[in-house]
Amino acid sequence: MTASVPAVSYSHGAVRQAGGRTRFRLWAPNANDGVVLEIAGHEPLPMRVVADGYYEIDADCEPGARYRYRVAPDLAVPDPASRLQAGDVHDDSVVVDGGDAYAWRHPDWRGRPWTETVLYEVHPGLAGGYAGIEQRLPELAALGITAIELMPIADFPGPRNWGYDGVLPYAPDRAYGDPDELRRLIDTAHGLGMMVFLDVVYNHFGPDGNYLNAYAADFFRQDLQTPWGAAIDFRRPQVRRYFAENALYWLAEYRFDGLRLDAVHAIRDVGWLEEMAAFVRAHIDPGRHVHLVLENDDNQVHPLLHGYQAQWNDDAHHVLHHLLTGESEGYYEDYVEQPAQRLARALTEGFVYQGQPSRHRGGQRRGERSDLLPPTAFVFFLQNHDQTGNRALGERLGPLLRDARILKAATALQLLTPQIPLIFMGEERGATTPFLYFTSHADPQLATAVRDGRRKEFQHFRAFANPAMRERIPDPNDPATYANANPFTGEPDADTLATYTELLAVRRREIVPRLQGAHALGAHVLGLRAVVAQWRMGDGATLTLYANLGGVDLRPDWLQVDLADQAVVYESETGAGAALHEGLLWRGCTIALLQAPVAGARMTTDTKEYP
Repeated sequence: MTASVPAVSYSHGAVRQAGGRTRFRLWAPNANDGVVLEIAGHEPLPMRVVADGYYEIDADCEPGARYRYRVAPDLAVPDPASRLQAGDVHDDSVVVDGGDAYAWRHPDWRGRPWTETVLYEVHPGLAGGYAGIEQRLPELAALGITAIELMPIADFPGPRNWGYDGVLPYAPDRAYGDPDELRRLIDTAHGLGMMVFLDVVYNHFGPDGNYLNAYAADFFRQDLQTPWGAAIDFRRPQVRRYFAENALYWLAEYRFDGLRLDAVHAIRDVGWLEEMAAFVRAHIDPGRHVHLVLENDDNQVHPLLHGYQAQWNDDAHHVLHHLLTGESEGYYEDYVEQPAQRLARALTEGFVYQGQPSRHRGGQRRGERSDLLPPTAFVFFLQNHDQTGNRALGERLGPLLRDARILKAATALQLLTPQIPLIFMGEERGATTPFLYFTSHADPQLATAVRDGRRKEFQHFRAFANPAMRERIPDPNDPATYANANPFTGEPDADTLATYTELLAVRRREIVPRLQGAHALGAHVLGLRAVVAQWRMGDGATLTLYANLGGVDLRPDWLQVDLADQAVVYESETGAGAALHEGLLWRGCTIALLQAPVAGARMTTDTKEYP
């Protein structure tokens, strides 16, 4: 039975009311000539000022009605809280029914505990839209994926975009399908025992289709800048409410199981994060598992103590990528010194930078102490949209490595740590297609500016110091850039798929049931590219991971392994466990050992069976 939670009266947008009317509400503090609601086929309706810069009116109109707000004699704009657009970001907004109009097939779904999460990040367009992802769900569930994470779907200009240029945060982009197709995707996932997460962007609006400055310039503050322009003014309660309600909207009306908040370090009011989490949880059935995840380049810890399950662990990615590839430019320069020690710290403490000066940031101190957080407070990935797509040529990790054994060892290290793993679409297939930044701006000047700006980003990298080399960087607005990024073409690599299937089965069997209450015991460096890390699991067992990501076998003096009371639960090379018993750690391998639980310890886990 659904628990009783306070009802929400949304502060922004067109919301259907009891009795068939629709309430239209717009925050327009700088609309000096007032605001007029224009519904297609109806007479214009002047809106009344209610309070705090809001305009409001109730009108008789049915779902499907198209409308705009006239905020100046020569300007009528779409609703910034539009739930659906008739076309693209510049077109009319559309009145829609709420989520209750959809006949949910799995209304009793309550989600899954965070400890069971294995994330799969996917770009909806490249996967064939909402319907295309729905068709892939059974094979992903069979692989061991428990959560699909959609890159942003908030309406963006044109049919091709990463989603981070969205300008209408409440409107799912029609390039991927209609709202009910999105609900059916989520509903089908729930029937397979899978969660669905959504990546949301609350730190900026895209450059194309954002009309806020024309009537709500107070949405932004001119005293603070971000990489995308003036910072959003989270000091204002109307702005805070706009985004907090947006988070609730996706979780309540579409029944997403969690959100990943993009680049919250650019939100210059961290207090809002805790406020938003409390708001969401106060208005969601407490019986549901709802998970909030952050991307925060500042390595802040306090949000993880107040409503957020985890943060993307860029530190773990960066040091591991440096160890695997030797790359040292850009942010990788912060991980060149003592990389094995830094990897050991990332595995057992989460953040590498916990207040130390960052060379890449000109000596600025970065991060907060994270060693007291549980390992599940960190999302661990080898690749994601940023780390692949923000490369000049979008290379995936596989083509960058010459030795497939090293990649397999790194994959085992990622999937068998107690941190929460994230797989980027195509990794499990051994995809080699690049993943590049792509757009579809209709304005030629904007398209040219985006292309030139992207190429300029790489002028300080040795490989692209020559202007002729920068010309090789693909144009984001070229349709071929998008088409070439599809990781689902061709058949998957059988060996890679088998590796992921086996590793996720080991994780499901040996790691997940013991995650609740797990904590790190420590780590040691065994060589230039080799570490051993240990965790006391929730049932008292000890998990030990040995990883040698280098090209030579190791026989370190420290290595003394007694396998008498330990089980080798995984070895990336057959026989590596037996060699470890003889004091030899093979090159390019990862070995996971599990010691028997401490007497008297108790294990807590969710025993629900999923299809």
